[in-house]
Amino acid sequence: MQIIPAIDLKDGKVVNLKQGRLEQTTIYSDDPIGMADRWVNQGAERLHLVDLDGAFEGKPVNRDVIAAIAGNHPDLIIQLGGGIRSPEVIDEYLASGVDFVILGTKAVEEPEFVGEMCKRFPGHIMVGLDGLHGMVAKNGWLEITEISVKSLAMLFEGDGIEAIVYTDIGKDGMMGGINLHATKALAEAVSVPVIASGGVTDLRDIQALVEVEGRISGGITGVITGRAIYEGTLDLREAIALCKLGSE
Repeated sequence: MQIIPAIDLKDGKVVNLKQGRLEQTTIYSDDPIGMADRWVNQGAERLHLVDLDGAFEGKPVNRDVIAAIAGNHPDLIIQLGGGIRSPEVIDEYLASGVDFVILGTKAVEEPEFVGEMCKRFPGHIMVGLDGLHGMVAKNGWLEITEISVKSLAMLFEGDGIEAIVYTDIGKDGMMGGINLHATKALAEAVSVPVIASGGVTDLRDIQALVEVEGRISGGITGVITGRAIYEGTLDLREAIALCKLGSE
């Protein structure tokens, strides 16, 4: 299981939103490129980038910063979400060095788009499912649908996606512990890998995920951490070491 630092981009800065709310934004840095360097220097092999402006506007906004991070670290695995709603945007991001694009709102509104993109860009498409009380959210978490996370995940299972990034909105940015039960249940329901997100606080959350990882068909192959590493309640090097120890 990989520890994946998150860099959420808004107005050119690195931020964190509690439960996706713009009015609860914390700014951590005005240098996202330097922040990427920091996490790579601490051992990160993969980064989770989010164009928050793009998620709200429905189109890429921070593409230059994203391309710069990818260009500075050609061996780094980069997964990117936020405002990705056309094949042209996907093609542009992959050409700039992004490894995986995460389809969120577009996947919810046009499920067939996922399968089409998997055929067009095999090996590069992931789906982001953001849930509140088990129901899928879209449009930057502003709208909660009547579609369950589990049913939508199962729908995409046969499309050829590389992974599902599952975020519990109620936990995200709150540092109250990950929703292990819901994450484990989703991973058990589908055969594709699940990447956990939302609520990671300290090493206890990582340990709990390590203990269930590997017992499931697709498995929990990664966990995204944001506020915890920025606030210092989780040491990135320690978390990476714990995951490597757990895989031995």
